[in-house]
Amino acid sequence: MRCPRCSEKDDKVIDSREAREGAAIRRRRECLSCGHRFTTYEEVLKAKLQVVKRDGRREALDRDKMFQSIKVACQKRHISVPRINGIVDAILNEIEAEYENEVPSTAVGEKVMMRLGRLDAVAYVRFASVYRRFRDVNQFMSEVERMLE
Repeated sequence: MRCPRCSEKDDKVIDSREAREGAAIRRRRECLSCGHRFTTYEEVLKAKLQVVKRDGRREALDRDKMFQSIKVACQKRHISVPRINGIVDAILNEIEAEYENEVPSTAVGEKVMMRLGRLDAVAYVRFASVYRRFRDVNQFMSEVERMLE
């Protein structure tokens, strides 16, 4: 690892510990040339999954996009940002375990709805109304009735 101060390659690891709930290792290093201490993170590189949209287009699976859509659905609900991050992480872990290169957007949407259904009914209906493209109040009411059963 190159020292950020002097660019020398020789360093020693002073401390290693688990980070990001086991998804990474944090290493504290010291440059043997100039004595500068710095931190590095080591994590497994995951394959970039492609989401296959309803119209056949493909785009990269985007954690931030998923986070934002769930955050919007949870707006003005008592659901913390760390909780939303946990939901997103759990969904991504499921998807990465089930799919190799491509995942249908419907599978992503269903996983989000399943998690939101367990978490908060209002957030679920908000997300479902966009995801399922409700065209009128009857479709909306049908989804609410289905959820109440």
